[in-house]
Amino acid sequence: MAEEPDSQSAPSVASFENTPPAPPVPPPPPPTADDAEDAPPAEAPLPADDVAAEPPPPSASGRKRRRRKKQFPGMVPTACVRVLRPSSSRSASVVYNEKVLDEMIQTQINDAAPIRRGRGRPPSSSLRLARELDVEALIAIAVGFPVDCLTEEEIEANVVPVLGGVAQANYIVVRNHILARWRSNPSVWITEAHAMESIRSEHRALVSAAYAFLLDHSFINFGLAPAVTTTPPRRPLFFPAPSVVVIGAGLAGLGAARHLISLGFKVAILEGRRRPGGRVFTKKMESSSTTPAVVAAADLGGSVLTGINGNPFGVLARQLGFPLHKIRDLCPLYLPDGRPVDTVIDSRLEAAFNQLLDKVCKLRQAVIDKLKPVDVSLGTALEAFRKAYGFADSSEERMLLDWHLANLEYANAALLSDLSMVYWDQDDPYEMGGDHCFIPGGNGRFIRPLIEGIPIFYGKTVNRIQYGCDGVMVYANGQVFRGDMALCTVPLGVLKKGCIEFVPELPREKQEAIKRMGFGLLNKVIMLFPHDFWGGEIDTFGHLTEDPRNRGEFFLFYSYSSVSGGPLLVALVAGEAAIKLETTSPMEHVDRVLKVLRGIFAPKGIEVPEPLQVICTRWGSDKFAYGSYSYVAVGSSGDDYDILAESVGDGRVFFAGEATNRRYPATMHGALLSGFREAANIARATRRRSIVPAMDKIDVRDDTSNFDDLFQTPDLSFGNFSVLYDPISSGLESTALVRVGIGDTKSGPGSLVLYCLIPKKNVLEMANIDGDANRMNMLYRNFGTKLVGKNGLGSFGESLIARLRVARTTNLKN
Repeated sequence: MAEEPDSQSAPSVASFENTPPAPPVPPPPPPTADDAEDAPPAEAPLPADDVAAEPPPPSASGRKRRRRKKQFPGMVPTACVRVLRPSSSRSASVVYNEKVLDEMIQTQINDAAPIRRGRGRPPSSSLRLARELDVEALIAIAVGFPVDCLTEEEIEANVVPVLGGVAQANYIVVRNHILARWRSNPSVWITEAHAMESIRSEHRALVSAAYAFLLDHSFINFGLAPAVTTTPPRRPLFFPAPSVVVIGAGLAGLGAARHLISLGFKVAILEGRRRPGGRVFTKKMESSSTTPAVVAAADLGGSVLTGINGNPFGVLARQLGFPLHKIRDLCPLYLPDGRPVDTVIDSRLEAAFNQLLDKVCKLRQAVIDKLKPVDVSLGTALEAFRKAYGFADSSEERMLLDWHLANLEYANAALLSDLSMVYWDQDDPYEMGGDHCFIPGGNGRFIRPLIEGIPIFYGKTVNRIQYGCDGVMVYANGQVFRGDMALCTVPLGVLKKGCIEFVPELPREKQEAIKRMGFGLLNKVIMLFPHDFWGGEIDTFGHLTEDPRNRGEFFLFYSYSSVSGGPLLVALVAGEAAIKLETTSPMEHVDRVLKVLRGIFAPKGIEVPEPLQVICTRWGSDKFAYGSYSYVAVGSSGDDYDILAESVGDGRVFFAGEATNRRYPATMHGALLSGFREAANIARATRRRSIVPAMDKIDVRDDTSNFDDLFQTPDLSFGNFSVLYDPISSGLESTALVRVGIGDTKSGPGSLVLYCLIPKKNVLEMANIDGDANRMNMLYRNFGTKLVGKNGLGSFGESLIARLRVARTTNLKN
């Protein structure tokens, strides 16, 4: 791991300065003439036939049930991305980078939608354009964007003046194009000018909106390529630059810190451990007792990139030149006496297990439709259906079923008796598709470059976060760190233990969500052997147990010999067995796992040697984690992830981490993406807060000369209506200032103009009907609003005008 900086003295965050990096590398070459010819249409939205259909949500049985596809959390791709998966005929072990993946994606799309054309004739420009738009849309879907609508974040950012319609459709095409273009070569910095090169000039506003959104939210120009890391920070939002104290140097904290620094913030991270990475920890294992020495890199925590399509770690791996090792599907199972499981029984039981989950899915739908408050555990429901339908009556079938149940407990890091039957797989529709991979050398290879240039104070265990209208104070090891804002990225287990005192205390809703949510446990027994006795043709194999209470003990083995640099074998421990492991002697576990391995390989005439070094993880006893990753417990739901993600203290304390990511919980990419998300939220809160002090300097009643100038660039205009949105509130209920020109000509100098204040949602309703007469009728009759002169807007109107003037003057409008 990287050398830890001196943490003996820690001044306040306000004293830290981030050294500007070197100038950016040259931009990529401009596109060819063909690229410009195939630009998105300017006048009309993307045709409906050219947009991939919105996928139906997968059933409950689609997630964490398939043994060979679901041996780790977040593995089954959503239906819409499944077309991006490489051919299943590739059974050999594959090492590739994301560029190869992109080529495979293109091949799959081309094969899935062949274009008919005359012999020897190239495809027409329109057909070629349609295919390119399809490819760009599929890439956007893989990243997490919906097919034909905006995300909540895009709506909050006011990327289009009117929801729905041609402008929104064209924005989506532009956004997808920018995203796909950067993803085609993420080692360069794409500028707004580059994005405009293949888009017509009349869409410049859409390009600006899409580029700003993608850049602010780290969908483009993120990562560890020199072109990204050497780009100078953007101009601070206001002076002096805001300071942020980040608690935790895990993936969420590191991702947020890097993005905040790029936005011009001053950042310092407080980390309780003596190392970065949090629950991602790669440890070097070696033995000097052999000649030559045997060495391997072992991931004690997060180890699998769960779906590579759209995954930000795929981008980082490509930027850093890391190969990806595709985890092979073959996973033989062995009975307690070492005999291989009969393939016929195995297939039949797997089908029966899937049927059980289908039954639970139907019961869940009935609960949601008729008995919304009712929830039971997934384990209770599965056992009830097993008994009712007589599944797995024989001893071997029952052991096989227990294996699948143990795999389910591994995927969720939870006992089935604790998992919510209704919401345990609520993140299914968002799972990233594609292969699931190891990084040769371990995921610690990501951590080392991620920490470069970031001030991190190790050994600082935070026990109190105090916040108010003037900033935050973070208490750690007798020191106080002051900042404008704080970002808390500690694991949910730490929050559940109450290790950090919040002053004032967290809102009751957030406290209750923390109590309802589950934070489970997964452990590993990691063994370094003198040689690879299990062979290199498989990446996983499983073991069945007779006692259902021990079904999670060494139920699955990972072979890391092809990616760790040495003969490394990892035995997984899930469910009740993971809890018992933490209170049992490590030597006892070593003896038991060796007994299992010798029972499997001795009948084959293979001798199992004594391991050279063994590590038994105990994540439940780790005071900086108290567990492995989150799950949806009985009585909880996906809403609790959103509640935990909400900021408190009027935008002073923010929260990130996998347990705050409703779409991608329990994954490394979920943690990283949550850090990117909160960096954007911190920037937005800072912009809004910066408007308020400047308002004190403006007296609207004494400054009317430039009132008309505000409407030179309205947020929205239709007919004789011009609209300005509140710069510090972006919801549909926020107030909008509407100006109406009376007569046949639009409002302007010398024209009769009147005003009103109405909610933004009412503005959008008026914009969607034809004719000013109909709009005026809606304004009076439907909304009960009367037009008045400027002096009739009252004090609320004056305050809104002041905010607008400050926002326009300082160019800080959100």
